[in-house]
Amino acid sequence: MKKIFPVLVLSVLLSACGTWRNPIERISPHKIPVQQGNAISQEQIAKLKPGMSPSQVRFVLGTPLVVDPFRNNRWDYVYRLEEGSKPVQQRRVTVIFENGMLKGIEGDIQPAAAKEAAAEVKEEAKK
Repeated sequence: MKKIFPVLVLSVLLSACGTWRNPIERISPHKIPVQQGNAISQEQIAKLKPGMSPSQVRFVLGTPLVVDPFRNNRWDYVYRLEEGSKPVQQRRVTVIFENGMLKGIEGDIQPAAAKEAAAEVKEEAKK
């Protein structure tokens, strides 16, 4: 009986700890947010006007991340934000030139005039 009592007490105490988790499993390393590319805002895109020179576009948006050596009339601005290994934001803006002047903008961020026109079309479709 003397040998069974400590085993019984120990088993009761350990059964109370059934939900215990190893604290080392909960600790994870700090993961730094990583930004890559050009962070382009809607305000910067709004400053672009057709007919601007490449140097003026570079002044507004910065140096493009990707310049295709075979098509010098196209600049690609790419932005990616990751926290840990998960992508949080991804944006792509393409600036197209014709005869040395800004012709158009394509990508995830659109000029303000295009957004206003799209909003007007949506309002008209609702009516």
